[in-house]
Amino acid sequence: MREGWQPAGPRSVACSRRGITLSAVDDFVGRGYHEWMKSEELQRLTASEPLTLEQEYAMQRSWQEDADKCTFIVLDAEKWQAQPGATEESCMVGDVNLFLTDLEDPTLGEIEVMIAEPSCRGKGLGTEAVLAMLSYGVTTLGLTKFEAKIGQGNEPSIRMFQKLHFEQVAASSVFQEVTLRLTVNESEHQWLMEQTSHVEEKPYRDGSAEPC
Repeated sequence: MREGWQPAGPRSVACSRRGITLSAVDDFVGRGYHEWMKSEELQRLTASEPLTLEQEYAMQRSWQEDADKCTFIVLDAEKWQAQPGATEESCMVGDVNLFLTDLEDPTLGEIEVMIAEPSCRGKGLGTEAVLAMLSYGVTTLGLTKFEAKIGQGNEPSIRMFQKLHFEQVAASSVFQEVTLRLTVNESEHQWLMEQTSHVEEKPYRDGSAEPC
């Protein structure tokens, strides 16, 4: 178990002034994922198989309990703020994740992001979610290296990570994916802090978060 990664998952929200809020995983998540993953396009882009609702809830519990995972749910902050009484479930648009994949190197994390709602793609929400998660990984989890494994056909995602200073380090014809890496040296750390200076972390209380 990696010291510093809480088994219960991140109990905080990261509030951004650029369209997103990252929320802790909670009970509403399984239903949303079950609907999202009926999409054949999402299954292809994420190399995933559809799960039953019970399996989605089991997956959700693993996000909250496993010490090698860190997951935030991406919320449409503008919708959440504009609609009084809106629930987190109604504002879900995707997720962003970190995984500890090398037990011998606790400073390396694999990052992935999914903007599942079609109407929310192409608006920069994925970029903003990745930046917020990179900042969280560096400042809270002590990570200094990040990898992203992306399907070779997912050109928008590849371009997004390249714009965030990730560089391709490997390609697999077997898995039809490329691996991109970011090493957070001093200059990259300064750049990342500048890019996320508008992000504020708040506690996630009583199973819900207030609009940022």
